[in-house]
Amino acid sequence: MSARNDVAPDTLGVELGEDGIVVEYTDGREAYYRGVPEKKSGTLRTQPGKLVQILVTDPTETEGVLMYVNDRNTHDDILESTGVGRVMLGKDEEEELFPGVTVRVDGYAIEVEADPEVARGRVFVFEEDELGERSYELVNED
Repeated sequence: MSARNDVAPDTLGVELGEDGIVVEYTDGREAYYRGVPEKKSGTLRTQPGKLVQILVTDPTETEGVLMYVNDRNTHDDILESTGVGRVMLGKDEEEELFPGVTVRVDGYAIEVEADPEVARGRVFVFEEDELGERSYELVNED
């Protein structure tokens, strides 16, 4: 399989609904993330081997940026045409994706930490594979 590169994200339309989240790509297509995200504080450790996507909304919750983490299946030109970004990290590497949102690789798992106040919006993490999907909203502790 050929190497994949980091791809900068574009601003995408976001609609937060009662039963899921809709993200509108720059090419007009939409992705639907089903279910109400589970609220998590602290570090979120995703299951190893899952496709991990991070969505950070703006303060109005109508726009946001979507990043894939270590996705090796999607070609760069597809990401660029949809406005979705990607970051590729090696073992034990860490990167601040956005102010207040840090992602790191620990073995085959991805760990995400976020401070929504610093990010100035809501932070969602989606993990999925062919067997299912889970969604989380990273929040500060009360």
